[in-house]
Amino acid sequence: MSRPTHPVHTDTLTEPPMLSPHESLNLNPRRGLLAAVLGNPTTHPGLVSIYDAHRDCRHPKLQSTSLVARLGHESGFSADGRTFYATSTAFKAISAIDVTDPKHPHSIWQGNILAHGMSLRSDGNRAYIADPGKYVSDSVGGNMLILDTSQIQARKPNPKTREISRLTWRAASIPQNAIPITVHGRPYILEIDEYTAGTTRGGDKNEVGAARIIDIHDERKPRVVSNLRLQVNQPAHHAAASGDPGAQSPAQGYAAHYCGVSTPVDPKVVACSFIASGLRVFDISDVKHPKEIAYYVAPTRARPENGYNASDFAMAKPVFAPSRREIWYSDGPTGFYAVRVDRRVWPSGRGGCLARRAPIGPRNIGRVRLRLRRPALLRRLPAPRRRTTRSWRWCVKGGRGRVSAAFTRRGRVALVATTAPHHGNRRVHPGSRVRTLARAYPHLRALGRGLVRAGPRSPRLFGVRRGRVRYVAVASRGIIGRRGTLRAYLRYAGVAAKHRH
Repeated sequence: MSRPTHPVHTDTLTEPPMLSPHESLNLNPRRGLLAAVLGNPTTHPGLVSIYDAHRDCRHPKLQSTSLVARLGHESGFSADGRTFYATSTAFKAISAIDVTDPKHPHSIWQGNILAHGMSLRSDGNRAYIADPGKYVSDSVGGNMLILDTSQIQARKPNPKTREISRLTWRAASIPQNAIPITVHGRPYILEIDEYTAGTTRGGDKNEVGAARIIDIHDERKPRVVSNLRLQVNQPAHHAAASGDPGAQSPAQGYAAHYCGVSTPVDPKVVACSFIASGLRVFDISDVKHPKEIAYYVAPTRARPENGYNASDFAMAKPVFAPSRREIWYSDGPTGFYAVRVDRRVWPSGRGGCLARRAPIGPRNIGRVRLRLRRPALLRRLPAPRRRTTRSWRWCVKGGRGRVSAAFTRRGRVALVATTAPHHGNRRVHPGSRVRTLARAYPHLRALGRGLVRAGPRSPRLFGVRRGRVRYVAVASRGIIGRRGTLRAYLRYAGVAAKHRH
């Protein structure tokens, strides 16, 4: 996909689980492991294949194929790439497989839990499970289960899991998958139902499950905060369109199947495959009020996949190349698509900026504090607008200036800088005159050309140029005491490029 206008087929994976993975194909980005369990629309024996895509993702190398799961249909992968989960959908069976050594995977837990799709929290200690409920085998309706998987993640002997909560909703059909996301530090789940309530067990064929956003801040009491639905997903409109090509079957038609997010942290865009409705794109900048911003319906073709009805059959999980506003997905009858969303409707992301006014303390600029790790920052703050391996940068509400955090090699904040004109201390802020700075801090110490310290032991630094303050920064005394190290962190923060020290 280096040239999205000319995709190149680089390889074909021929192990049985790759020839029939159903919905289980799963890539772990951290380790570059590509895994699948043999599956079909109900379930298959749990044969698992693992490939290494880390060295060359165009030509993954087979590591193993072994019967290490009970049954297969869909899957989950822990973020650290050590645990692969296989689910069966039609039976109460989840298998947790240790893939620390992908050449010798082995089962570490077998759960008697009904599960369709599942995803895991970034630490691996929680599983979010789409339970199809009564539409498969239980008396309980379709729901989302939050499961404590911490003992599996910690590799306890004979690990046990614990149910934390379950949640159902109106018009629940067959829950398909549950994707954890974080918005402004608050955890949510993007849950997708497939098909309609009439697919099995005599439900209403016009009750379409579609998708929803669930607040799990209190994981014992999750709650739906908004729905992602099309007009044709409403019962009356769905009934009126029942004669459309591809709409006769409750297992297809105008229903959802899979969604994907632009990023798991502060996502702005969700793309969903809505089967006969094609690809649908939503702006979720405001998670309580999502809105549709774009769609793409592929050219139709009569094929066995769509019952020779010449309708769309969009079922794949869309993925993003967000820097290019591109979405990649496949349509059953016609193949693979790379589409680009118009710049005019793509969310700008300004809602994730930091406060316009912020105090500068001895260890912080606003809520960005020294020594915090990256995960702690994401819990406190919106996602940064720009990331590098050694720095994060945020925009500031109002559009003027930015805040930067420079990190140690171990991922702790070592220096924070701001160029925002309303961030200050003692009425000194970026844009202030140097004489104002001198009156506010009478014990200034020069650290080189264009850089001064508020006092001999102060953690505050000021970049000055042409008689004005360019930026304000705070850093640990150890860093300030080492000039070369200090200059490096100022470069990481992006504030030292325009003057010489």
